[in-house]
Amino acid sequence: MPGLEKLCEECAVFGVSLLTEEAAGITYNGLLSLQHRGQEGAGIAVVKDNKIKCHKSVGLVNEVFSGSILDRLPKSRIAVGHTRYSTTGGNTIENVGPFVTEYLIGRLATAHNGNVTNARKLRQELMKLGLNFNATSDSEVVSSLIAYHITKENDTIKGIIKAGKYLEGAFSLIIASGENKLIALRDPHGYRPLCIGKSANGMAVASESCALDACGFALFRDVQPGEIVVIENGEITYQEIVLKGNRDDGGLCIFEYVYFSRPDSVIDGLSVYEARINMGAALAEEYPVEADIVCPVPDSGFEAAIGYSTKSGIPLTTGFVKNRYIGRSFIYPTQDMREGAVRLKLNPLSANIKDKRIVLVDDSIVRGTTSERIVKSLKNAGAKEVHMRISSPPFKHTCHYGTDIDSEENLIANNMSIDEICKKIGADSLGYISIDGLKNACSKCKLSFCTACFTGHKYAYNGKKLDLEV
Repeated sequence: MPGLEKLCEECAVFGVSLLTEEAAGITYNGLLSLQHRGQEGAGIAVVKDNKIKCHKSVGLVNEVFSGSILDRLPKSRIAVGHTRYSTTGGNTIENVGPFVTEYLIGRLATAHNGNVTNARKLRQELMKLGLNFNATSDSEVVSSLIAYHITKENDTIKGIIKAGKYLEGAFSLIIASGENKLIALRDPHGYRPLCIGKSANGMAVASESCALDACGFALFRDVQPGEIVVIENGEITYQEIVLKGNRDDGGLCIFEYVYFSRPDSVIDGLSVYEARINMGAALAEEYPVEADIVCPVPDSGFEAAIGYSTKSGIPLTTGFVKNRYIGRSFIYPTQDMREGAVRLKLNPLSANIKDKRIVLVDDSIVRGTTSERIVKSLKNAGAKEVHMRISSPPFKHTCHYGTDIDSEENLIANNMSIDEICKKIGADSLGYISIDGLKNACSKCKLSFCTACFTGHKYAYNGKKLDLEV
């Protein structure tokens, strides 16, 4: 089965509660800033007069809301938005968020980032109670479960809290209710990021702070693991840690700092840019080498290359010219399309690399074919030596919580030793950052980390009684 050459994050979420009726446009801008987290679909739902109007489709944000489509959404003070990368369920419009669910006493729109690992079991239990499902995404299950418990509790906040206690795995949720509440809920381990911004015009909740910046909100704070935050009329009206978890079982996905998040974001108290600089410095300490220049693989290795160069004293130099119109190769759904994009988007800059010993810095090696192609292109352009340095440890395990990692048999680190990988990709040496080095680079983060994709993590449904009686 063909696999990914770069890892992919499942989704991005964004929501606003404002004092003015600009919610749809601001949410659109927020989603544009989060496009890197998901390129297969996008949607916006707005609340107006106790009704919810939603537009969503497959494609990039500017494609889904091209022309006058955005203007057709009602003027509103509350909206939630979603960009999707499909790790559960196919890439169809039915699986794009937000999910709008109507129930006996109201309606809600739910945007979800992460994977709910007991979604299949929950779906089966809800179907026994007569609920119908149109999509195959776990996000639809989440929205339906919330609606069920709101009806059962006859209270929106109590219902969301009760539903959250049945969810396992990763979930950063933004929910807009027909009663003009914007609600954020983060799983008790904090696998996926979620932060709050504030401005004179209200408040916003987003997967990353870069989206808050772009929309004129100052970063206020992160939603804490297990916390529910309720925002009404642009102000927080309720906040409490309501979900408890064993922090030894997981934490924030550390790959948020390695690759997923934009470098201008601050995630749980740590600048992504600073973390990546630290990773490069750690690599220089763990794997020094005599070389003439340090070159990043655009754009994923840029900040780590700065850190390596600064720590080692080896000059940082551009090694490639990037075709900016190709985009990140992982946005393409088939392996053939991804490989074609790799060939088109990077061209070695011979004037800088000819007869040079190069330290080539990238964030990961998944299957190895892209790294092999890049190293070969440098040597064909005249590089004397290529020493590859990777700012994440070797990937050996799939992820249950929303990162699209190839099946374990396709991960090169499960089939070859580091020396064999080095030979396979044609490098003169190869060094991966250690897990301790990576954790130390991210030590200013306020949370513990999930490193299961490097170390392994046995997950199984715990058999919790769902108790979804009528």
